[in-house]
Formats: sequence, C-alpha cells, structure tokens
Amino acid sequence: MISRVCSAGLFGIRGYEVEVECFLSGGLPSFDIVGLPDAAVKESRERVRAAAKSCGFDFPQRRITINLAPADTRKEGPIYDLPILLGILAASGQIGIVPDNAAFLGEISLSGELRGVSGVFPMALAARRAGKTCVFVPFENAPEASLVEGLTVIPVSNVSELEGHLSGRLPIPPAERFIAADNARGGQDFSDVRGQGNVKRALEIAAAGGHNILLAGPPGAGKSMLAKRLVSILPDMSGDEALQCTEIYSVVGMLSRAEPMVTRRPFRAPHHTISAVGLSGGGGIPRPGEISLAHNGVLFLDELPEFDKSALEILRQPMEDGEITLSRVSGSMTYPASFMLVCAMNPCRCGWYGHPSGKCRCSQASVESYMSRISGPLLDRIDMHVEVPAVPYSELRGRDKGESSDEILARVNKARARSYQRTGGLPTPNAKLSREMTVGFCELDSGGEALLKSAFDRLGLTARSHDRILRVSRTIADLDGADNISSSHIAEAIQYRSLDKYFGR
Repeated sequence: MISRVCSAGLFGIRGYEVEVECFLSGGLPSFDIVGLPDAAVKESRERVRAAAKSCGFDFPQRRITINLAPADTRKEGPIYDLPILLGILAASGQIGIVPDNAAFLGEISLSGELRGVSGVFPMALAARRAGKTCVFVPFENAPEASLVEGLTVIPVSNVSELEGHLSGRLPIPPAERFIAADNARGGQDFSDVRGQGNVKRALEIAAAGGHNILLAGPPGAGKSMLAKRLVSILPDMSGDEALQCTEIYSVVGMLSRAEPMVTRRPFRAPHHTISAVGLSGGGGIPRPGEISLAHNGVLFLDELPEFDKSALEILRQPMEDGEITLSRVSGSMTYPASFMLVCAMNPCRCGWYGHPSGKCRCSQASVESYMSRISGPLLDRIDMHVEVPAVPYSELRGRDKGESSDEILARVNKARARSYQRTGGLPTPNAKLSREMTVGFCELDSGGEALLKSAFDRLGLTARSHDRILRVSRTIADLDGADNISSSHIAEAIQYRSLDKYFGR
C-alpha cells in the first residue's frame, strides 16, 4: 500500500513543497529512504522506529520504502521525521488517511515528543503557495508559523496527541496568530554620550539617509559606543521588512517561541577573525552569512583594518546590489543583503596618531601603510568618513545630558518621510537612490557646483564618490527641511570624505 503525506523543504531561504511517499511491500524487513536525503534525514529511520513503539504503535516488519519528492532536490534536516512516521502508520492501516490539505513538519524524539526545527516560517509560506490550508508543526514553532496569513496552524506536542486529533477524538485547538507588541526601544541611548557633537550629527545624517559610515579615532574616544547606539535612531521596520528578516533568521534557527518574529532592525557585529564564508555565507549547502543577517539593519565592523582583506572585499558587490549570490555544487542561491555598513578603526597601529598626548611614535609611512589595509574601492563605497577626536575632560565630567535618541529619531523620521514623498512613496532612502534619481533629485546652484568641482579635483574623487556626496547632501537638506540643496549642504557632505586624501585618488 502507498500513502502520501505533504511536507516542505528549504532551498536557501525559500521553502518548497515536498511529498513524502511511503510504500510497504513483502520481503525481508528493511527501511530505505530515497530522494537525495542527507545524513540527518537517513537517521530518521531510527528515530521513527523508536517513537512508533514508544507511542504504542506496531512498527511494520516489512520492506519499507520512503520517497521524498521531488527526488532531484537534496533534502536535509530532521523536519521529515513526522511526515515519515505518519506515512508508515497510514500505509500500515494504524491511522486513517492523512488529510491532503495539510502539511506536516517536525523532528521526533525517541519517546514521540516533537522538537522544534529551523526554517518553519518559509516552509509554511511554501505550504500556503502549494494550496494547503493547514500546517502541523511542533508546539515550539507554532507562533512562527502563525505569521503566515490564511493558514491554520496546529501546534503538536507529541505523536499520541496528533493521532487523537487526526482520529477526531481529541481535536487540538489551532494556534492564535502572533501579533508583535510595540517594542520600547530602551537600552542604549544617545543621551548617555558625553561630547562628540560632530559625530552624533554625522550618525544622524547616516540614519536619515541610510548611508554607510566610517568612524576613525584613538582608543577610548567612543567609536564603538556611538555605533551601537545607531539602531536607536533608525526608523522602525515596515511589515514587509520585518518578514524578510524573519525569513532569514528562521532558516538559521535564530527565532524562539518567545520571539518568533524579528521586530527590531538587526545589529550584527562580527569579530575581526571572521572568515570570508562567515561574512558572506556559504558551506556545502550555502547558508546566510553575517551580511544577510544584517539585512535591513546595521553591519558593524569594529577594528576594520584587522579584518581579513579577502573577507572585506566580499562586501563590495553586496553594498552596491543589496544582495549576494552564492554558487556551489548544490546550486546557486541569492540572499538579501541590504545593510548599513558602520565601521570603526584606529588611525594607526598603536592607535594614538593625532592624539593630544603625543603618545604615537608611528612614522607617516607606517600610518599610511596601516590605512592602506582598507582598499580604495571599499572606502569609495563608504559614504561618510568621520574623525572621532578624544573627549576633553570637561565634557567627560559634565553632568548635562545630550539629546535623547527619541529626539534625534523624530528628525530622522521627518527626513525619511520627505525622501519617500519625493520618490513617489517608494521606501527608498537617499543612499539607495539610482543614478537617474540622484541626477533628478540633487540639482545644485552655481555655488554648490563650483564647490563640488573644487573638491572633486582636490581630493581626486571618483564618479561613485561624487554621487555619494550628492546623496549625503540631499539627506542633509532633508534634515534641514529644504527642498533644494545649497552650498552649505554640499560643504558639509564634502567634509565627510576626509579619508580620501590618504589614497591619492
């Protein structure tokens, strides 16, 4: 007898429908799984056998063949434990026909308990696309699956409970749809920062326009502290942005029952020892890397020159395109990677170059050598370069608090609203404007034109850095509530290209 149970699988961060077919036949007892299963799927045989016996079912002593269709796509993980067990029980007549309008996902313990699995959200989306109206998932994953509209989610704790539901004896109540609460920002606030008014201003501009920014200064100047507070002044994510992030975090197993949805903009800060694969994503079956985990949020690289150069160069293409394509033997996968790059670095190897104490003993050649560990093409893609000076004692000991993150956020939201209105309602921050939009929205008067030409020749700017200066100046004008870019806006934007002089471009 053949039975069929619907399930789902993952290819990258996109789910797809999987049909689990079970065939029982005569002959010596055996248990084979076909359809390109990985090691975890093959080990389902032992988990399913033990779980069936633990729950009081008779495990058929026959030749069992399980086929996971489509057979030409690799299947991985323990998510097929539940549909495999149901297929065997249905084929052996121990339960009724499994409903074909439902999909089943879940890992089974040896005692028949269901354990949570990764990737439930994109797989639930795949089930809905396939026309399913119901999905059975482990109790732990129910809030995550409930994010998919138009899908009834049945939370299952163990196999015996599921059998009672399918037989109609003890129906399981469907899970309520998860609704994200309004998260109070709290945590790290800009009001805690003493001094550094110029850096706060630069971070406000970066947040308003979604610009990449580099902070350079001596140790203890507050570079990391300021960078970590940037997320507190970024606009809230839209519903679509939150679901995009949730899909990525679901695949890598970074969601929980308590927090089944990403509601705040991500802030990722990998250590400088991270490999190129860890940053970009990859592996035998490619998984999202840090740049994808930072999608719609911030990627913070502290001690930028200490990162492996090959890892840093990987950032160049995603910073332009907002996505990264990984090609492996198993296939080619494209992951979203639209992030704000925030970097921090010391100005030299010892860190004290330019400090009033005069501690630095590095030669000019050594300073330039240290700076050259950041390639010109990568630096060219960073919109703003900000020098972070040491904080004077008087400001450090001052008791007056600066502006709070909420006050800064109010201005950022107004600037974003102006930019979105200008693009016809499209949620496109100024940093992501196309070449055509940049030309159309960043017209200069004669004074601004002369100032930009002078900077272009003096700093040896590229066409890319020219456009980035225009976009930054457009953001500065938006913060000022100005419709047109003035020479003062251009002048402020140019001062945020202070590191171009080290590269002689």
